[in-house]
Amino acid sequence: MRRALKSLGKSLLASNAFQSLAATTLHAVLSLVYRTNRAVPQSDDLEAVIDGHTPVIVALWHGQQLLAQFVRPGDQPVATVVSRSNDAEINARILQKGNVRVIRGSGGRDRHETARKGGVGALKGMKDALDQGVNVVTIADISKGKPRQAGEGIITLARLSGRPIIPMAIATSRYYVFKKSWDKTTINLPFGRACLKLGDPIYVPRDISDVDLEILRQRVTDELNRVTQNAYRAIGATP
Repeated sequence: MRRALKSLGKSLLASNAFQSLAATTLHAVLSLVYRTNRAVPQSDDLEAVIDGHTPVIVALWHGQQLLAQFVRPGDQPVATVVSRSNDAEINARILQKGNVRVIRGSGGRDRHETARKGGVGALKGMKDALDQGVNVVTIADISKGKPRQAGEGIITLARLSGRPIIPMAIATSRYYVFKKSWDKTTINLPFGRACLKLGDPIYVPRDISDVDLEILRQRVTDELNRVTQNAYRAIGATP
């Protein structure tokens, strides 16, 4: 009986009807959260920061990205990457509800894992989007790798595309953190205060040396940590 119920549960979660309903519901909830959090005066202006630099690569940390789809530069198109795993299907549908172009694939901790997860295809998809004038939002750290440490993937994308990286953090004063998750996933809650913080554009030269590439990777890491800390500090919270 237990096996039958478990199998039934998996079938339900994988069904098109359930995933569509879940995506619609969760998108509505996230929209409510975003709309009911009042921006504090210290919040940065995304359009002002990226003016003259578009299309851009917006960088976020894992676990801090739930409200990112609602922070848009006017009516400019946006694309992002979602894992090819079945577990990520609802995430993809939530983003599509917000008219975000979804590119499937993800990076890994080594070349073999990156190939298995479709990382090369995802990188190409992001570069193609940037070439078409579409802003790209992506996670800087590697899934289940070292949290809040920028990987080489985002630096490679910036180098190949010639487009700048914009470190970004969104914080709300009311939130819940899954402390046992590897990335300390943060669930933003409604009816509080919010702060958006952005770093300066970071360009990566195409002919960059390995040494300078590592320096810029660390710069992205430091800038993302800085804007994350500043976003939470502005609303009197701790990241």
